[in-house]
Parts: sequence; C-alpha cells; structure tokens
Amino acid sequence: MDSAGLLLDSFGRIREAVHGAVEGLGEDALAARIDPDANSIAWLVWHLTRIQDDHLAGAFGTEQVWRAGGWQARFGLPFPAAATGYGHTSAQVGAVRADAGLLLGYHDAVHERTAALLAPVTDADLDRVVDASWDPPVTLGVRLVSVIAEDLQHAGQAAYVRGVVERRGTADG
Repeated sequence: MDSAGLLLDSFGRIREAVHGAVEGLGEDALAARIDPDANSIAWLVWHLTRIQDDHLAGAFGTEQVWRAGGWQARFGLPFPAAATGYGHTSAQVGAVRADAGLLLGYHDAVHERTAALLAPVTDADLDRVVDASWDPPVTLGVRLVSVIAEDLQHAGQAAYVRGVVERRGTADG
C-alpha cells in the first residue's frame, strides 16, 4: 500500500464511524447531551467534519466545502463562517442542531473532497510544509495524521454518546 492508499483508508474509517454514530437517529437524539455541558453527536460530527474541511483546504490551498458547497447556509448556525467548533462554549455546542441527512451530507461531501485531494499524494508530498507558523513547521504528513487522530477521537465520542442515548431509550430515529 502506498501513502495515498493508507491515508484514503484512514479517512474512510472516519467516514464509517461517523455513519455508524449518526444513521437512524432523529434530530433530538443527535442533539442529546449526556449532561448539561457535554458535547452532542450533532456537535461532534459537525466539528470533526469542519476540522477536516478546514485543515485539508488549508493544506492543499483549496476553498472549504463548507462555503463552496453551500453547507454553511444549509446549517444556518449562528457562528462566523470560519468557525470550526474549537473553543466553543456549552451554549454554542447546544446551538448545533441538525438532522442525520444534513450531518451525513456535509461529512460525505468533505470526504469526497478529501479523497480527491489525497489520491495523487506521494511520499515526497508528505514532507511539504503546510504551516510555517509552528516550530517546527507543520508538514502535510503531520497535518493529516493530526486530523485523522482528532476525527477518530470525536467519532468514537459520538458513538459513545449514541450508546448512552439508546440505553436511555431517547433515540428517536
């Protein structure tokens, strides 16, 4: 397997985990919080998708799917266009409400863009500096591993919240 294949497999696993956490749930279950300040499935999936969209667009010099694909307008969230969820307050987390189709539609659009960007990546490309503001500067390889790690953590959290919501009998698919 080459680098591009490994990366595509990794991002494909994120997509599978996101679908597993979201499919079959209604908007109330997706917005459920296991305590008043906890992250909901909707926020976790929106956030991990925003991070993937933002970071890959930055690394490859492309426009984000969030804006280019009209997803910002479809979600209608009360946040600036550049918001990714980083540093959100509990109230901001609670403001993210979306149905499964919207969450998965945006995630799938970002996944499709991710796959197109990664397909031609070579080993040499992974050493390209994509963010010189850090010491040491961040390479494409480091940025991609960072996104994969964060997205998998949040997808796992979303799956956990789903399990709690289903055990409580509040899943409203």
